[in-house]
Amino acid sequence: MKILVVGSGGREHALVWKLKQSARVNEIFCAPGNAGIASLATCVDIGVNEIEKLADFAKENGVGLTMVGPEEPLTLGIVDYFTRQGLRAFGPSGKAAALEGSKVFTKDLMEKYNIPSGYYKVFEDRQEAVAYIQEKGAPIVVKADGLAAGKGVIVAQSEAEAIAAVDLIMVENAFGEAGKRVVVEEFLPGEEASFLAFTDGKTVVPLPTSQDHKAAYDGDKGPNTGGMGAYSPAPVVTEELHRQAMEKVMLPTVRAMAAEGAPYKGILYAGLMIKDGVAKVLEFNVRFGDPECQPLLMRLKTDLLDIVEAVIDEKLDQVNIEIDERPTVCVVMASGGYPGSYEKGKIIEGLDKAGNEDVVVFHAGTRQDNDQIVTNGGRVLGITACASNLQDAIDLAYKEVAKISWDGCMFRKDIGEKAMQRSNSDGALIGIVLGSDSDLPVIQGGLEFLKKMGVPFELTIASAHRTPARAMAFAETARDRGVKVIIAGAGMAAHLAGVLAAHTTLPVIGIPIDASALNGLDSLLSTVQMPPGVPVATVGIGKAGAKNAAILATQMLAIGDEELAAKLAQFKKDMAAEVDAKAQKIAEQY
Repeated sequence: MKILVVGSGGREHALVWKLKQSARVNEIFCAPGNAGIASLATCVDIGVNEIEKLADFAKENGVGLTMVGPEEPLTLGIVDYFTRQGLRAFGPSGKAAALEGSKVFTKDLMEKYNIPSGYYKVFEDRQEAVAYIQEKGAPIVVKADGLAAGKGVIVAQSEAEAIAAVDLIMVENAFGEAGKRVVVEEFLPGEEASFLAFTDGKTVVPLPTSQDHKAAYDGDKGPNTGGMGAYSPAPVVTEELHRQAMEKVMLPTVRAMAAEGAPYKGILYAGLMIKDGVAKVLEFNVRFGDPECQPLLMRLKTDLLDIVEAVIDEKLDQVNIEIDERPTVCVVMASGGYPGSYEKGKIIEGLDKAGNEDVVVFHAGTRQDNDQIVTNGGRVLGITACASNLQDAIDLAYKEVAKISWDGCMFRKDIGEKAMQRSNSDGALIGIVLGSDSDLPVIQGGLEFLKKMGVPFELTIASAHRTPARAMAFAETARDRGVKVIIAGAGMAAHLAGVLAAHTTLPVIGIPIDASALNGLDSLLSTVQMPPGVPVATVGIGKAGAKNAAILATQMLAIGDEELAAKLAQFKKDMAAEVDAKAQKIAEQY
């Protein structure tokens, strides 16, 4: 199949790179592309908004599928036009793309369908907007209604700054038609995360969590940018927050769009602000984020073309999406002065020395100038690395960054630091899932042992039969949260351990619980009889098994933890001493 990718940034380079891996793709075009994309695809000199020219090119060259990268052509209705021309294109319709194209539309939709977000008000009059700002106080957020190349959102720390933002948008007309209306909305404190999912308008399949770095400088200082780096997974998104995002944001939004007569098909991106265990929506994007796209596509193992076609054909429920468990980090290298004014045409040195099988140098703002590659934008490169753990991925990315330079080059030096701080905290190392709250007394001995050993754990209820989605989400996000071992306890037809093991690469220990007239033999057989490729370790039935599961999990952790190993050694000595004491007592009695 021949593919056309529309766009010229790092996101589009990542799309081309991933599509190139498909055995079903024999040629890729990119309009207009960049210097990096040119090594993988044929670049075509057509602008992203020249919709008719793009469609004509697709027809003339036998293009079987068009992937649209940027938001602007989507809001202009490129997918609608291609469809009318009998061409297949991936992305939402123009009407559905209003989720990103109009802040007013999105805020109104969220309010109507009770999708969690901050308070807001829409203004076409400057004085009314100023009065509202003075009423609410600061910090507060001012947004241009339409698309503004990622620069139409101002987080104002003072009323004066907020009023200046209103003037920039409405008086100085800095964003043209996009600023005819402004949205003044609540400032939401917390930690931001990106939640992306494929949807065909009915089924919603999430990608791994990720986190962007919007601010220009280290420590989240300086002006907002299009994104200075990203990593995946984002440990701030716990299993509970993942459930919230799906049940309260993604699924309701897809249903709301259908109810509004604008069925949504494509990638749906929710920017979430997380505080005190609650996620609220900051914004929606109607395409892959940039730079989140780069680490996410590096982790995607399933053929992207298969997923895209399933979305278009509304058969997403038939696709199994596989993800590389390894964390991935993208560091953006930008032109000096970005996101303000900057110079182009700087010669990039060291590109031939960077990159390997675990590191990809994605081009964003580059062009070929004779035999040299030069800068051609604010964000120039996205160095994206994959490794067995987050710290190694960070180190690997920055090792490759150090090989590349140009006059005025800038980049943040703290990409991934938030995740490391979170993973280095006392997070749960053992995840415990019970099929019912009636199983809690069985597990108590195991919980007491973990507390005695000082091993942090998390405990939840999920049923393999009644809440399979919850069980799957727990398993799929466990590694992201820092969990090392999962313990699953269930009775009767005890399929819980197997469901969890099928959705994680972490070791799973199953506890058979005596919850039926068969005294747990049914759950023992259900737990131990896993198909090839879905391993579950099994312990004895009931309370003794539950304690042994906790001990076994702790011994697994102790392989790389000398302090914990010493505690276990002392535990063994204490057990032996107890037996000796009992033996001595019996000897004295008899």
